[in-house]
Amino acid sequence: MTVTGSKGRRERLRAETTAEIKKVALALMASGGPDAITLRAIAREMGMTANAIYGYFATRDDLVTTLIKDVYTALADAVDAAWEAAPATDPAIRITAWATAFRTWAVVNAQGFRLIYGDPVPGYHAPEGGPAPDAARRVCTGLTALAAAAWPHTQHLYEHSAFGWSDFDPALLDKVRPAFPDLPPAAVALALRIWGHLHGLVSLEVYGHMHTQTTSPEKLFEEELAQLVQMLGVPRRS
Repeated sequence: MTVTGSKGRRERLRAETTAEIKKVALALMASGGPDAITLRAIAREMGMTANAIYGYFATRDDLVTTLIKDVYTALADAVDAAWEAAPATDPAIRITAWATAFRTWAVVNAQGFRLIYGDPVPGYHAPEGGPAPDAARRVCTGLTALAAAAWPHTQHLYEHSAFGWSDFDPALLDKVRPAFPDLPPAAVALALRIWGHLHGLVSLEVYGHMHTQTTSPEKLFEEELAQLVQMLGVPRRS
């Protein structure tokens, strides 16, 4: 075997082991909650020594940061792709596509959703700027794009909105205002209302609360989404 071939094999094995470590970490979270993510527990599940795990992740915080970045980026990729695939001339379809992709990803990747939006990992210290700043910005601006798409049709309902820029966290505005410089504060508030509609039902489903109430959580979400689009006054063109 050549030196190049040997190096390539080592890199493949390292990538495979890294992927398995992350998979086991999410499985431990599923069975024991976020505090079950420890390097020693992962090593035990994989039949490795704790010292061997440290060769892949120096600390548990490094592992958690990598997990959050991976799953957040996957979510951003999913909703961005759905938005771009929908016709730009039909805001109702674009809003529906983004929201549906958000729910679909969350249901398929429940532990990833919980890691991003739900259970904090005890003792975890995120790096400065957050574990996944680019993905967080993409999802935030994607959500705001829903409000921006609806705004021409619904802005008359918010003519007397009392919201001003001082009502929002500066970090949120740092993401939103450069991407949508013409949106007023009332439109940013609308984006947060839309977020409440979508995130609320999805969270109930991911955490298992919806399944004790209905056998058709997908249908419930679809009808809620249709009502939301109607409430926003966005016309359906097809």
